[in-house]
Amino acid sequence: MAPIDSDDNMTARTDEDLPAGRRRAARYVVPVAVMGVAAATIGLVPALADSGDPDLPKVTAEQLIEKIAKSDVQQLSGTVKITTDLGLPDLGGLESGLMSGMSGGPGSGGDEDGSAADPSAKLTELVTGTHTLRVAADGPDRQKLSVLENAAEYSLIHDGKDVWGYDSESNEVYHSTVSGSAEQPEKEVPATPKDFADQALKAVDDTTSVTVDGTAQVAGRDAYRLVIKPKQSGSTVGAVTVAVDAKTGTPLKFTLTPASGGAAVVDAGFTKVSFAKPDASTFDFTPPKGAKVTEGDELAKAPEHGRKAEGDLAKELDGLKETDGLRETDGLKVIGEGWNSIATFDTGGQGGLPTASAGGDLGGFLGSFGDQVKGDFGSGTVFKTRLVNALITDDGKVYAGAVTKDALVKAADAAK
Repeated sequence: MAPIDSDDNMTARTDEDLPAGRRRAARYVVPVAVMGVAAATIGLVPALADSGDPDLPKVTAEQLIEKIAKSDVQQLSGTVKITTDLGLPDLGGLESGLMSGMSGGPGSGGDEDGSAADPSAKLTELVTGTHTLRVAADGPDRQKLSVLENAAEYSLIHDGKDVWGYDSESNEVYHSTVSGSAEQPEKEVPATPKDFADQALKAVDDTTSVTVDGTAQVAGRDAYRLVIKPKQSGSTVGAVTVAVDAKTGTPLKFTLTPASGGAAVVDAGFTKVSFAKPDASTFDFTPPKGAKVTEGDELAKAPEHGRKAEGDLAKELDGLKETDGLRETDGLKVIGEGWNSIATFDTGGQGGLPTASAGGDLGGFLGSFGDQVKGDFGSGTVFKTRLVNALITDDGKVYAGAVTKDALVKAADAAK
């Protein structure tokens, strides 16, 4: 770990494995990618602070990050409340279809063999609004996450080799297996507090300032406040604040505020937490009588679904190379560094975005939050959220990142 500046600022080496992979080339991909990045951001769950500032021993940013890294909490249970405000229009459920369609997996694009319980589509509902989750973990072999809705519940359960998804509203079950008991299942969201911390720390590099900013109480527990900020201008990220449990080093709170100010883009955290061993029955699951059961492993093998295996994506990321400051992998290139990184690729499309008449509901949706821009690159449309912005040019090139509209246009001009 790189040394900490005297003012508790921290620099650390960059994790080159960026949490992005090549997406299927389509002119609709930009807003889909925006939602995908937002969903990945939600993967940094834990937040919601109680009032009160406990008196705790002083620690440096480096000491606090080391405390997170050394945290070995294997067992917990609790309730998490998460609010996400990306500034998106009301999608009316469209986001789930777009996101699952991007993966080509079950439940995508009107696939009649899909399942309403498939986590690749179901958990994208966390992209907008406020949700209450119940979480539990008992080591690497057992985790459970339940999304509580008004009159229904969705649960994702990992128990040994089995991964179950159950949607009570539709009475549908999704089932898949992992190859070994010590291997984590396919995860749409992190399963343990350490997962959350690992995701947050991957954003830390030498373009980042990290400080300790006092203390807080979260779910009745004393915590330190770790604040992460971009040093560069041009990022849409204002600050990331993580409340770290003073005793265990477990992240209890995550808040991401935008550079533009206003309410947090993501505010999520424990309202109740226990580090006692959950009851073994917490992870038991038997499909209810009459439930439709979809076997994910069989669907993944079917060529017509075209779902990219998780291992294939990992190989792509492993193949990420850097040439003249440009990192690329099989069509996806990343320009810039740190918080100002911009992902770019060429869809091969011409004529820009689909219109409302040509693209139906999707075309109308795209037009509802796109801004027309021009530059040396030509012309295109910028899609904006409070966190991630994306430019698609009229000749089919895509530029996306947690950067301002001006930064996207500048990147497109420079690439011309």
